[in-house]
Amino acid sequence: MKQCLTNFAKNFLKCGLIGWCLEILFTSMDALRRRDMTLKGHTSLWMFPIYGSAALLSPVSRLLRGKSALARGLTYMGIIFSMEYLSGLLLSRRKACPWDYRRSRWNIGRVIRLDFAPYWFCVGLLYEQLLSGSQSKT
Repeated sequence: MKQCLTNFAKNFLKCGLIGWCLEILFTSMDALRRRDMTLKGHTSLWMFPIYGSAALLSPVSRLLRGKSALARGLTYMGIIFSMEYLSGLLLSRRKACPWDYRRSRWNIGRVIRLDFAPYWFCVGLLYEQLLSGSQSKT
């Protein structure tokens, strides 16, 4: 049990840090689109536990072992959208949500964007790879 909690904590930290880095890269690419050559990216402290919760994908990835990349990616994408929606609603109710997608015609409830589906598909598969190294040790 202690080993399981230790692995979860390590995975939580890895996923949180990877998520933060990806978000900073992603938002700096938006600066590039605006021709802002400072390429400043940004994130929020709230995002660390949200990205860290991707550690919960580890048991899901074990269940999906042997399935196609399409099936796995779609499953992860659905889970990530669900977590983004729930965390966005929770933070919005407390006026603490660091994102607001109202300008996107693809938004749902201002807290998710359906046009981000390809990103979440790929991020889910990336997290699967990140977490698979930890699974072989348990």
